[in-house]
Amino acid sequence: MCGFAGCLTDRSLTEKATYDQTVHTMTKMLVHRGPDDSGYFSDDHITMGFRRLSIIDLDGGHQPLSYDDERYWLTFNGEIYNFIELRENLIKEGYTFKTKSDSEVILALYSKYHSDATKYLRGMFAFVIWDKKEQTLFAARDQFGIKPFYYAIQDDNFFYASESKAIYKILKSKTFDEDALQDYMTFQFVPEPETLTHEIQMLAPGCTLTKKLGEAPVINRYFHREFHPVIKPEADYIKSVRDVLIDSVKMHMRSDVPVGSFLSGGIDSSIIVAIAKNFNPHLETISVGFEREGYSELDVAQETAEKLDVKNYSMIITPEEFMKIFPNFVFSMDDPLADPAAVPQYFLAKEAVKHVKVALTGEGADELFGGYTIYHEPESLRAFKYTRPINSALNHLARLIPEGVKGRSFLMRGTTPLEDRYVGNAFIFNETEKHAFFKNYDNKHPFQTITKPFYVESKAYDPITQMQFIDMHTWLNGDLLHNADRTTMAHSLELRTPFIDREVYKVASTIPADLRIAHGTTKYILRKAAEGIVPDHVLNRKKLGFPVPIRFWLKDEMYDWARSIINESQTGQYLNKDYFLKLLEDHRNGVRDNSRKLWAVLTFMTWYRLYVEAPVFEQPKELLK
Repeated sequence: MCGFAGCLTDRSLTEKATYDQTVHTMTKMLVHRGPDDSGYFSDDHITMGFRRLSIIDLDGGHQPLSYDDERYWLTFNGEIYNFIELRENLIKEGYTFKTKSDSEVILALYSKYHSDATKYLRGMFAFVIWDKKEQTLFAARDQFGIKPFYYAIQDDNFFYASESKAIYKILKSKTFDEDALQDYMTFQFVPEPETLTHEIQMLAPGCTLTKKLGEAPVINRYFHREFHPVIKPEADYIKSVRDVLIDSVKMHMRSDVPVGSFLSGGIDSSIIVAIAKNFNPHLETISVGFEREGYSELDVAQETAEKLDVKNYSMIITPEEFMKIFPNFVFSMDDPLADPAAVPQYFLAKEAVKHVKVALTGEGADELFGGYTIYHEPESLRAFKYTRPINSALNHLARLIPEGVKGRSFLMRGTTPLEDRYVGNAFIFNETEKHAFFKNYDNKHPFQTITKPFYVESKAYDPITQMQFIDMHTWLNGDLLHNADRTTMAHSLELRTPFIDREVYKVASTIPADLRIAHGTTKYILRKAAEGIVPDHVLNRKKLGFPVPIRFWLKDEMYDWARSIINESQTGQYLNKDYFLKLLEDHRNGVRDNSRKLWAVLTFMTWYRLYVEAPVFEQPKELLK
């Protein structure tokens, strides 16, 4: 696991020392991703920087790594779980290795298959290969976007890095992207490939990027996240899911350092822990929660740990700690992420790294196996397909009903096409609301700008699968995986996601919608596969998620803090701050729950203070000790 940064210039490096210093500056911004080692390589056109967190201590883990008489040079962030098997096959074909690292396996695969090398990799990865002979840069990101890859082009220079802050630090000119901010206010995250800095882009999951000297980068998609339902007996699905999860957890536990696991009160993390315990009887688990009743699963997590006979470390998060650490959390996230659950995960990583260097998590099970209760919505709205001729009139009637009146929401949802009502797992501000507070609202950039391509791509799917498809292409990588990578890497902790695995996905994608959402529950097949593996008390427990009591805190402990952030923010050129102050007052007085809306605003304004307003761009000093 590591962080990398670099610069490729179309011109010969006549000022080589300047470029080297630039990449050194970028790499220093990534020390938290690799505190154990650093390395650099440069020639006439490229400078590559690297930071390493040592997980598997094999010969030759130092990067940048070369191959084929130094023709190819690599920097790589991630883990390839099938590298041992790939290496053995390559040796049989005559390829030689100087190291036992997964990094060299990537290089050998590229030497053999070039851009098709990505099709053989099982794991999480982002990497850059520089071909000195062809003078071509090749970059790739894993199938689901577990590991990040940012890039920017300025003058004749192509900059890239594992985190956008490394590029942000050295760009001579930066333009704030108001369209990306509009999208953020809808989704609570900035949808990839956008960032709030116009010059910086993300490489999308499952894509490669090729940059030849003197030419623009070419991006190709090598992996399509799709669903291919297959009709077969229910028992076959159950066995396939159980077998592939056991295999995935086993592969994800390859490490020379202690591997632990996050543990909540839900089925996803519980099944990971239960399987992992078979491979490591001394597995350690970590949990966090809150004192407020209904906002903590610590008791369930501890009961699960006892029944599985694993050690559990836990901590309670107070609102005071939450506010104190918040600036550092926001800085760590690159672009703002207003998922309240991301902050406790920051604490979770901070606690976990005291005990382990690698942790497993249950992230991704909901997106692959159908775990959100909203996926029942198409069934509950089925009656409206019989009223299609008058749905437009019914929708108009629903808009005349005052907000809060029972039945209004149901009528609105039932008469609104799926592509206009479902944007993903979180929907913060609608277009009418955004028009009210954005001073430069762009009506040519509604949220459909992001979601429409995915609806077009999934038009042959049933509504449930379409909703999953939207979440898999927006929420999964834009929120969950973004959160997972940044919160853990901020504390030099490697996080592994056995559910988000190429082989697990192959099995999950074959399960029909009526078996994902069945018998009034969610993740039906996964639950059946977990029978006999996880304790009974979590098997059919209602999904709680990772709730944070901001609804209460923003009325009490956090009220003055929130009001101060809004008043002091210098974002008035973009936003009507009085609109948000009114939201805060209405929330405090119990007019309506505005907590998620306010959290999105507070997160962005804190980001803007750290990234734009600050005279010197650097890590904030509010880090909780």
